[in-house]
Amino acid sequence: MPIVAVLFAVVLIACTPRYGYHRDELYFLAAGRHLSWGYPDQPPLTPLVAKVMAAIDPDSLFLLRLPAVLAATLVVVCAGLMAREFGGGRAAQALAAGAVASAALLMGTGHLLSTAVFDLAVWSVVSLLVLKLIREIGGPDKVDRQGEAEDHAIVPERRNALWLSGPRWWLVIGLVIGIGLQNKLLLIFPVLALLVSLFAFGPRKLFATKFFPMAIGIAVLIWLPYLVWQARNGWPQWEMSQAMAGGSSGTSDSPIMFVLLQFGLIGALLVPLWMFGLWRLARDSRYRAFAAAYGLLFVLFVAVGGKAYYLSGMYPILLAAGAVPVATWLGERRIRWAAVSFVVVVNAVTSAVLFLPVLPISMLKDSPVLAINYDAGETIGWPEFTRQVGDVRARLGPDIAILTDNYGEAGAIERFGAPYNLPKPHSGHNSYWWWGPPSDTATEVLTIGIARDDLARAFTDIQPAGRIDNTRDIDNDEQGAPLFICRNLRAPWSELWPQAKHLG
Repeated sequence: MPIVAVLFAVVLIACTPRYGYHRDELYFLAAGRHLSWGYPDQPPLTPLVAKVMAAIDPDSLFLLRLPAVLAATLVVVCAGLMAREFGGGRAAQALAAGAVASAALLMGTGHLLSTAVFDLAVWSVVSLLVLKLIREIGGPDKVDRQGEAEDHAIVPERRNALWLSGPRWWLVIGLVIGIGLQNKLLLIFPVLALLVSLFAFGPRKLFATKFFPMAIGIAVLIWLPYLVWQARNGWPQWEMSQAMAGGSSGTSDSPIMFVLLQFGLIGALLVPLWMFGLWRLARDSRYRAFAAAYGLLFVLFVAVGGKAYYLSGMYPILLAAGAVPVATWLGERRIRWAAVSFVVVVNAVTSAVLFLPVLPISMLKDSPVLAINYDAGETIGWPEFTRQVGDVRARLGPDIAILTDNYGEAGAIERFGAPYNLPKPHSGHNSYWWWGPPSDTATEVLTIGIARDDLARAFTDIQPAGRIDNTRDIDNDEQGAPLFICRNLRAPWSELWPQAKHLG
């Protein structure tokens, strides 16, 4: 299992400098420069990480992404350790770790700084700790009418002599969940789903300890500063969630796509393994809560219009649960192991080609990568984008302001705009709206990506100034975006700015 984790980390490290910044990474850097206890679209942990990495070297894309690589590698390690908690030996642990390492989703998130990869790491750690709780204080094995005895027998009785054992694991769980909630609000849903499932299906004795309410207190205390910020600012995260459920995100999914994409998050070749793991958990009374939590989350996210990856945190434990009996079945038969290893390797190679920046950029437009992996296109062309904005603004007066449609465009100008003497950009998108409008004296504005009809509400004089071209024929969100030179404001910016706000 350690070898799998190291190989996985090496592959991600080799890929991190390729292509360029993702729009979200540019946004995290900007948010880190406006560090706060909260933002309208996220808690502060990932912007804080971006700020720390930028303080070490503001120009290093590799360094910015290194925490994501470490978080993704932790998911792989946790998968192997979860297989051990299920009673698996080294072979089962290696199979679980290898299956998770080959997952399309983990590769896609693991080489970019994102809230998603930290969320995956947090939930993997929580799942592992809950398994430890179940093993240590979940009670004696029971045999039901479906013949669960053979499944229970795979978990050996082990005693932990350390102070941190038994119900005290709740304290660590509370700490990890509290930190996770300072990264992404989404974590609250699997936490509640698992708690409800444990109450419904057991083992309920996990809650018969003073350490459980203490864990809740620890988590809430860590999370509290973000909640205070949200309350003081009118709970914009709720408005943000509604906007995303309505399809405002570039990666929003319809209900049917949410269902279908579950078969691609890990990779089509490994669907039988995680489905087997789900079935195995469902028939084992000690671990049935995890299967029930998966079902609850599936129904919830389909109902509210969630993104497909919202369910991704459940797959490492499903793969680990499936890996243990599969490894037992494989035994010492080399031919069977060769066949299974081949499937995992093919899954890994397919995931890497589609979700890691391995292809030359010149080949992307003629490949299926951009159609499958939306984020790949969002990592290409930002320096060229900024140069074109700089060229247009150089032909104008020195006092012209810049207004962008989204945070990626504004973040790119902040990151790459210095050589072109570009001013601090403004945008009505997410946190940029909170950071304020142009000065009321800025009556001449260069706009990027905003439709003419929308601009007509604020300006009486709108002149086209070209369109963005990444020069690589890559179809991303900025390709073909219009530029306008706008004059003659209909009202001062202080009055117009509330209308510019948009979340998504």
